[in-house]
Amino acid sequence: MAGIYLHIPFCKQACYYCDFHFSTSLKRKEEMILALVKELKLRKEELQNEMIESIYFGGGTPSLLTIVEIQLLVDTVYKNYEVVDNPEITLEANPDDLNDDQIEKLKNTKINRLSIGIQSFFNEDLKALNRAHSAEEAKRSLSVATRYFNNITIDLIYGIPTMSNARWTENLKIAFDSGVNHISSYALTIEPKTALDTFIKKGKYPPIDEEKALNHFNILVEETEKKGFKQYEISNFGKHDCFSKHNTSYWIGKSYMGIGPSAHSYNGTHRSWNVSNNAKYLKAIQSDTIPQEIEKLTVKDKFNEKIMTGLRTIWGISMNEIVLNFGTDYYEHLLKNSKEFINQQFLEIVTFSDSNNNNLEVLKITKKGKFLVDGIASELFMI
Repeated sequence: MAGIYLHIPFCKQACYYCDFHFSTSLKRKEEMILALVKELKLRKEELQNEMIESIYFGGGTPSLLTIVEIQLLVDTVYKNYEVVDNPEITLEANPDDLNDDQIEKLKNTKINRLSIGIQSFFNEDLKALNRAHSAEEAKRSLSVATRYFNNITIDLIYGIPTMSNARWTENLKIAFDSGVNHISSYALTIEPKTALDTFIKKGKYPPIDEEKALNHFNILVEETEKKGFKQYEISNFGKHDCFSKHNTSYWIGKSYMGIGPSAHSYNGTHRSWNVSNNAKYLKAIQSDTIPQEIEKLTVKDKFNEKIMTGLRTIWGISMNEIVLNFGTDYYEHLLKNSKEFINQQFLEIVTFSDSNNNNLEVLKITKKGKFLVDGIASELFMI
């Protein structure tokens, strides 16, 4: 099974914190859609032995596409790839693009999952992030979307300097009351060369408060658990049968193909990424060339990636698979470097028996260690 990611590199305006590749000029949007169609056709042999189980429109702002453009891209996938009977097809959308008419039209396409970039239900937070929508638009779009779609996820940002614990809790309450069955939530981070990075350096924006972010994270974990959400990945919370198939494929090492400028691909042995420049991407595709760099992954690369992704999920890292796929040296390295974190109760090794009574060991992050997981994972890497 594999997934296809379609990067739509356009936004109405730039959010202060965002470091994804996009353009605020829509002049070449039609040309870009045709280039995405062409890239899908040019690369169809790459996944000829894989069934496509998920299609993901990301960006950027995919909800800027017309219904015709969305249908064209989905139809191109179906015409050139083998697709399972009920694939997960997700469209990322901003609330200001989701009026009643547009949502109803989306329901009549093959899109069956919406990912709505709410970020906050309060105008003060939205202005601080330079989001294009208002709090009222966020609530209205969600109210309409839940009437047409059963599978909806929303994005929320915590750790905003101006956001109190009470306001963060209220954000979660509004989300729960809306009836959504999945929440992706991330701490506000400062990425280099973003507007937010510049504002903080010039003293025009308060610095990130790690203690505030930790408090918000703990509230997030506790409140989602009360409402029946499972934290299946550090930043992702879903109810039963509502985990994201596409994003899960990233974390468990399935193949995926990234289409469009800046999009990444992975096939188990190689990783590649397209050029992060719209003009260069378009020129290359028009010349029947894929503008990408390709990296062959070493055993060490694969091991380190397994550590980083595995620790972030509820499935953890199978120590038995480490031995099988990487050998005893890697197993001993992981065991040795985990001991300190196990003693501090940031990590744990869970032992259980499979159906054949074989003893299996899984290394997992504990509740205490979740907020620090990326730093802990980096300490376990093979250098």
